[in-house]
Amino acid sequence: METLALILAGGKGSRLDLLAEKRSKPAVPFAGKFRIIDFSLSNCANSGIYDIGILTQYLPLSLNEHIGTGKPWDLDRRDSQVTLLQPHNEWYMGTADSVLKNIEFVRRREPKFILILSGDHIYKMNYRKMINFHIEKGATVTIATQRVPLAEAHRFGIMETNEEMRIVGFEEKPKQPKSDQASMGIYVFSADMLYRALDTIKDPNLDFGKHILPTLIKEAESKIYAYEFSGYWRDVGTYDSYLQTNIELLNMAEPRLDLYSDTWKIYTRSEEMPPVRVGSNAHIVNSLISNGSVIDGTVINSVLSPGVRVEKGAIVRDSVILNNTIISENAIVERAILDKKVYIGRNAIVGYSDDYTPNEERPTVLSSGINVIEKHGYVPDNAKIARNCRIYRHAKFDNLFVKSGSTIR
Repeated sequence: METLALILAGGKGSRLDLLAEKRSKPAVPFAGKFRIIDFSLSNCANSGIYDIGILTQYLPLSLNEHIGTGKPWDLDRRDSQVTLLQPHNEWYMGTADSVLKNIEFVRRREPKFILILSGDHIYKMNYRKMINFHIEKGATVTIATQRVPLAEAHRFGIMETNEEMRIVGFEEKPKQPKSDQASMGIYVFSADMLYRALDTIKDPNLDFGKHILPTLIKEAESKIYAYEFSGYWRDVGTYDSYLQTNIELLNMAEPRLDLYSDTWKIYTRSEEMPPVRVGSNAHIVNSLISNGSVIDGTVINSVLSPGVRVEKGAIVRDSVILNNTIISENAIVERAILDKKVYIGRNAIVGYSDDYTPNEERPTVLSSGINVIEKHGYVPDNAKIARNCRIYRHAKFDNLFVKSGSTIR
C-alpha cells in the first residue's frame, strides 16, 4: 500500500499514575466505552489507511487484547493488516528508536509514505488531507501543528514557518517560545527521507522531536512543512486533562468532540452487555452512561463506563467511573476517577472538605482536588476521603477519615 501508519503506543503514562499502573497509556479507557488508542485507529480507518503497525512496549497485554485482529476498525480484511510490534531483545529508547528497531518491517511493506502517530491523543483527523498536502508541497516531511496559547507553548515542540508554511525553525519544549505553533506529534515522511534520517542521525535515545526533526530542518535540501490543524485535539496525559476532557464531552450545546457523527465514527472493541437500566428513583443530569450500567441513584455531570452500578441514594458528581464499579447505597463520589471494579461502601464519601493540600507523594500529579482509586480498590462503609488522595487496590484503612493529600496502600 502507498501509506504505512506507525502508531507509537508504548508509553508508560507516568503522569496518569494509578490509571497506568497496570496498562499502557493508549489502553486507558476513555469516554465511557472507548480506549484512548481507538481515536488514532479510527482516524486511520476513516482516512482509508489500512496498513498499520502498532509499536507497543510498556505493559502491552491489555492493549494487545483490545486490538486483537483489528476487526472493529475493519483491519482484518484481505487487503488490510494490523501488526503489533513488541521489542524483541532491546527496549525502545525513544520515539525514533522504536521505528529504527522495526525498520525491516517498514521496508518490507514498501510504503511510499510513512505516517507516524501517537496512540495517546484524543481527536478526529483526516490523515488523507495531510498526505495530500505533503504531496502538493513536494515535502520530504510534513508535521501536523496546532496553535496553542503562548503561555502553554513551552510544553510542546514549537515551529517557526514562512508564508508558504515551510518550517524554518524548531525547538523542543523551549523555555521562551518564539511561536504558538505546536507540533501534534503527527508526521508524514517520504520513505526515502525516513530511511536516510534513521541511517545517519545517531543517538542512544533517538527521538523525533529532540533529534530527527531539528537536524533535518537545519538541512537546506530538506523540504519540511507544517500542516496546520484547527480541530479538537487533546493530550490526556494527566489526571486533570483526563477528567476535563471526559467532562467536555457532555457539552452538547457545543460539542468539542462529536461522538455521535455518522460520517466519522469512533470504533472500538465492545463488550456484549445488556442495555442501561434506570430505576424509578434515579436522577441523571448531563452525563454519559454506558451499556450494562444500572442507575438507581443520582448521576450528575459524569461519565460512566459499561457495567457501573449506582445504588439507591448514592450520588456521583463531576467524575469518571470505569467498568463494573459499584457505588453503594447513600455513598457520595465527587470529582473522582475510579478505575475498574472499584467498590465504594455504603455511606462513604469520596471527595469532601475544602482542604486542597496536594498529594504528599505526588504533588505535581494531584493538586486540584481529584481523588483517584486504583483498579479493584475498596473503600469501606462510612469512610470519608478528602481531596487529592491516591487509593491503591489493597489499601488498608486504619482510619475511616482520610485527610487531603494522603496515599493509602
